[in-house]
This record gives sequence, structure tokens and C-alpha cells, in this order.
Amino acid sequence: MGRKIGGQYTAHQILGRGSAGTVWLGDGPRGPVAIKLLREDLAGDQELVTRFVRERDVLLSLSHPRVVGVHDLVVDGTELALVMDLVRGTDLRTRLERDRRLAPATAVAVVADVADALAEAHRAGVVHRDVKPENVLLDSQAAPGPGDAPPALLTDFGVAKLIDSPSRSRASRIIGTPDYLAPELVEGLPPRASVDIYALATVLYELLAGFTPFGGGHPGAVLRRHVTEAVAPLPGVPDELWRLIHQCLAKAPASRLRAAELSTRLREMLPELEGMPPLDIDDLDPALEAPAEPAPAPVAPAPGEAAPRGERPGAVSLVPGHAPDSNRDTHTSMRVPGADELAGGAHGTARTPRASGQQRPGSARHRAAELRRRRVRLGVVAAVLVALGLGSWMAFGEKEDEGAGRPAGVEQGVRPSVPARG
Repeated sequence: MGRKIGGQYTAHQILGRGSAGTVWLGDGPRGPVAIKLLREDLAGDQELVTRFVRERDVLLSLSHPRVVGVHDLVVDGTELALVMDLVRGTDLRTRLERDRRLAPATAVAVVADVADALAEAHRAGVVHRDVKPENVLLDSQAAPGPGDAPPALLTDFGVAKLIDSPSRSRASRIIGTPDYLAPELVEGLPPRASVDIYALATVLYELLAGFTPFGGGHPGAVLRRHVTEAVAPLPGVPDELWRLIHQCLAKAPASRLRAAELSTRLREMLPELEGMPPLDIDDLDPALEAPAEPAPAPVAPAPGEAAPRGERPGAVSLVPGHAPDSNRDTHTSMRVPGADELAGGAHGTARTPRASGQQRPGSARHRAAELRRRRVRLGVVAAVLVALGLGSWMAFGEKEDEGAGRPAGVEQGVRPSVPARG
């Protein structure tokens, strides 16, 4: 027995859960659909409901082959739902977890598709604000394109904007995912189209490297790196591709490319990238990337997180249901670092990735090894000090033993007076 959503849709099976809500496999007048039910606490926010209705026409008008289309926005009592295309395949995060990193041609083809989706959205005045691998779907039923990459579609348009209402997002909070947040968002500026370009360039970096350029550790440390650190080159990336990534990760929004130009330039590079294997570089260990100083306690995850992924084969969950990494929670509400924290680095510093086997000073592993060496040195120093203390104690003890055989009143170093003989 299905769950009725509005008067036209029926939800049958949960495909996945996320911090914004639950995605169901459903049916509608035009066939199978994905139905995203927002959380109950969101549905009870009258201001959000008003924004939800106001955004309806814009989201329904957003139509493009690389956009997961929104069929309807439903307000039904205490339920708010987005009815969307059902995409058969997987999401980009699942692909990354399987392959660790993609060949350059595959990564570039996927990102070019997403750039096409953003170009259409930006023309319509829509900023996505949460571009990341979890929100990129790979259509397994379509013919693969360049680099043998399946067509990529961008989903979850409008969700970040709906949730980011003034009552929910105070000046001291940020709506977004830490690894992919543009520095101007960290500094409290309003989101423009350029924040999507920054996030997409971060995704491209991650597809090539297997890790994000500023990720690792507590979210507060990640936010600070976006503002204060320069991105380090990836060994083995062709110069032209690296210059494009570097430009789109610029701290200044005006320096970044527009989505349409980014797509064009990426597709022009594809012939030269064909046949290149995935990069051979060392991974960063997120467990070792925590900041040295104690960090503020993380914000508790939203209700409904970490639910199991649905079992239906071939149906993709629009919000991944696996246990989330704390650095990749969707729409996490985070503390904005203070001015003193943001001043903790310089734009000229960067954590430099390295080719496999090459040691990278300042990396997590390097710091862990240095910590072990310091402990060894401290142990040696402590042993020497103990030895010196023991030697001094033994010497003092010997002197006390010598003094014990002297006549009373005779002090060490003073000769006793001897009566003169008559």
C-alpha cells in the first residue's frame, strides 16, 4: 500500500535519506518519479512553506538534458514534497568510492555536463549552492560519452535556497557543505553564480586527486582553508587543465569562469586527455588532518541522517543514504570562523599533493611522523635528565656517608683545630 502525496502521486519505497528529507520511489500521472519529502520540522515552518510556493514556477521552468527536472512542488497539510525525474544509475560519490579517482578524460566529461546544467540554471537566475558528487547522478541507461563517461545530471536545485531562510540561517551560520564552499560564503557574502563554479572546480579536483583541495579535519578548519590557503598543483595534470582549475578556484569570484565558458573549454581539452590513466598520487588521510588545537564541538546531524540505502536495483537515490562523512553533510549549519581564526594562514600557503612515494612536508603523514620523532627525542632527553639526577643523588649520598664519620661539629671542608703541644 503506497503513501499518497497530494492528489496525484503515490510514494512506494524509500530510496534514500539525507539531512533535508527522504527520497521515495513513486508514481504520478506521467509514470515513475522520485519524490523528495522534506523533514517534518521544515514542513512546519510557515516561512519556508511560503518560500516553497514562491520558488515553484522557477524550478518547474528549469528544463535541460543535464538537469534532473522538477515536475511538481506539493504542499499537502504538513507535507512538503518535490516531485522529480527518476534517474536510473548511480551518483558520482558512489562512483568515487568504487574507483577512488577517475581518468582525466572521464572526470572532465562529467564536469562539462554539470557545467552545462549550471549554465542553464544561471541563465534562469537559479544558483544551486550545493554542487558536490552526491548531487551529480550518472545515467546508466544512456550511451556513454567521451572518456566512456555516462551522461551526468545535476539534482537538488532549489533545496539549499528553500532551507536557507532568515530564521534558520543567522549571520553566524553557513548553509552548505564545507569541502565545496566558496570563500565568499565563508566570509558572509550572498551566494552568486560564481559559488557554483568554485564548487564544481573542487569536484573536478576531487575526481582527479581522490580528495578535495581544502578538506580534512573539523569543518571549522576546512572553512578557514578556503579563505586562507592557495590550492596546490596536482602532479601529472596537463598545464592547460591545471590553469583552468586554478582559475575557477580563485579566491576572487570575478576571476572565475562562467559556466558556459567552463563547459566549452573542458570539451576542447577532451581529445588531448583521451587514454590518460588516473593520476598516481598519494591520498590524504582525513583522520590525520584534524587541527592541532581543540576545535568547537560539531553541530548535531539533522534528523533522518545515516539511514540505509534502498534495495531497489537500478533506481538511484537522489540523496545518498549511506552514513555521511561529517565533512560532507548536506546543508550543515556551521559556525563562521572569527577574524582571528581566518587570519591563521596566508594566501600563499598550500598543502602540496605529491606523486606516489614522494614525501610532502607539512602533510598529515609528515606531521604524524614528526610527532613520533619529537616523542622519541623527548624520551631521550627525559632519560638523560633522569640519569643526571640519579648521578647527582648518588654523589650527594657518598658525601653524606663521608661526613657521617667525622666528629660532631666538624663541617665538610673545615679542618678541626688541634691543641698545640706544650
